Amino acid sequence: MPRLFLIRHGETEWSVNGRHTGRTDIPLTPKGEQETTEKAAQLVGEGKVIDPRNICTLPALPSHVITESVREWDYGEYEGLLSPEIQARNPGWTIWKDGCPGGESTTEMCFRVDTVIEQVREYHRKWLEKGEGSRDVVIVAHGHFNRVLIARWINFPLSLGTHFNVEPSGLQSSQYPRTRIERAEFIRACWVRLD
Repeated sequence: MPRLFLIRHGETEWSVNGRHTGRTDIPLTPKGEQETTEKAAQLVGEGKVIDPRNICTLPALPSHVITESVREWDYGEYEGLLSPEIQARNPGWTIWKDGCPGGESTTEMCFRVDTVIEQVREYHRKWLEKGEGSRDVVIVAHGHFNRVLIARWINFPLSLGTHFNVEPSGLQSSQYPRTRIERAEFIRACWVRLD
């Protein structure tokens, strides 16, 4: 069965101190670089969890696509702020129900994530039905984006994303039940840690 792998980028200074990072390009910390390198060596390669042979099998297909579709939630006016700073401006605020002024609403975020999910499912359908493309899809993205995708993948409201913890350099794997692509379920969740 086709699989979807979600990977969160490595640790940044803002992910350590809790600043909301949407559109600002923050480099990985040395620890983030090291963890990402170690996990890639452990997880990616022939016969490993993410086998490149299952990601791209046709020479005409690109091995990767860079797209704004999987960017982090646009925090707008809250970009770079800590949650207590946001609460001081807007008591009771939560991204899961309020979205971000000057950024993305919950409706906009949900639509964007649902569009990505449909693209993944269509890609998987082509592999299952016609043998086109490759079995697996890997998305490297961001914390809130991945949390929303997990919630929407299993057909729950975006707000369920608050219940998922997505660590920097974390890996989430999902599959479909049997051959049913219409209703996806997270069958396996494995957060890989190097301790």
